[in-house]
Amino acid sequence: MTTPSNPDPDPRATTGLEPGGGVPAGETPPAEAGTGTGTGPYRKPKAGWSKGPLLILALAVLVFALFFAVYGIVLATR
Repeated sequence: MTTPSNPDPDPRATTGLEPGGGVPAGETPPAEAGTGTGTGPYRKPKAGWSKGPLLILALAVLVFALFFAVYGIVLATR
């Protein structure tokens, strides 16, 4: 496959373009850049953590704090 020597061809010599670079009705327009972020319907992203991990984390912190509180009470009463 050969490539043209000039990657930006002269629009006056390009077929299918109107004066000024427009595309006439019925012609296929030039391809767009495929840099869109996503396809399909838009879904609003959820903010923050879900309830399950937060509940587990809170319980782990509570158990950790209670352990050291009880340990401190036991040491203080000896």
